[in-house]
Amino acid sequence: MATRIEFSQHGGPEVLKAVEFTPKDPAENEVQVENKAIGINYIDTYIRSGLYPPPALPSGLGTEAAGVVSKVGSKVTHLKVGDRVVYAQSGLGAYSSVHNAPADKVAKIPDVISFEQAAASFLKGLTVFYLLRKTYEVKANETFLFHAAAGGVGLIACQWAKALGAKLIGTVGSAQKADRALQAGAWQTINYQHENISERVKELTGGKKVAVVYDSVGKETWEASLDCLQRRGLMVSFGNSSGPVTGVNLGILNQKGSLYVTRPSLNGYLTTRAEFDEACHELFSLIASGAIKVDVAENQKFALKDAVLAHQTLESRATQGSSLLIP
Repeated sequence: MATRIEFSQHGGPEVLKAVEFTPKDPAENEVQVENKAIGINYIDTYIRSGLYPPPALPSGLGTEAAGVVSKVGSKVTHLKVGDRVVYAQSGLGAYSSVHNAPADKVAKIPDVISFEQAAASFLKGLTVFYLLRKTYEVKANETFLFHAAAGGVGLIACQWAKALGAKLIGTVGSAQKADRALQAGAWQTINYQHENISERVKELTGGKKVAVVYDSVGKETWEASLDCLQRRGLMVSFGNSSGPVTGVNLGILNQKGSLYVTRPSLNGYLTTRAEFDEACHELFSLIASGAIKVDVAENQKFALKDAVLAHQTLESRATQGSSLLIP
């Protein structure tokens, strides 16, 4: 028997329940993975709450984990039993001790990267790859704004920006989070509790503002993000932790300087195996070289059965960096 987390109705963290089940054999294009560490991502809370409803209820949760291949589907040729792997975009159900994942979404982990490092960084790292390398290609010495810089995605973005030689201005909600972002490689931070974001960006850039803003916060930062952009600048909206942006008057983009807005997704940028492999190679190289360090605080590692507490902690905005479930 194995254990997984399910929910039968939408709502707060309390709807998550641990259930016992017998794993099915993987389909012909799948592999079965014994999970050793499971990534927790903010999108999981959107699915649980019903903002991004799953295909049907009851439903599993989570799309990212690292572990060991235990069974291989009949048409899978690039993976074998015993391989150390990580996966994301697996279809809901990674909050589980055992999970069948599509083989084309599974990558082998270099020996120098641990299961915990892989599960804590894979989906977030792939996200930073498509944001900084594809949605808008950040260049050396370029200054840009990245919201929630001390979060799981944000801390990887800080390190990746430093590796690129770029200047990341990160928004944070406390002095402690500012220190964490700066240690990770942010050029400057803005504490949105005490500082006006757009005015501070103007000060830091000598009035030039920035060519691109990466915003995962949503409703609370929408207009401030637009005010930080140069003429014909790009607003990259890739999340909505404060709630979705609704009722937008597109005329505001004209008024604020002929701006562009995009709402990208991982699936839209890493669609082919070649795109997936390129992203994995760059991410794993940066982790292996030490340019990106992935450390999960002990108080952000939760037993699989404690998924309710994990979600409560994540949604309280009390976390820094990545959080994990451990089967």
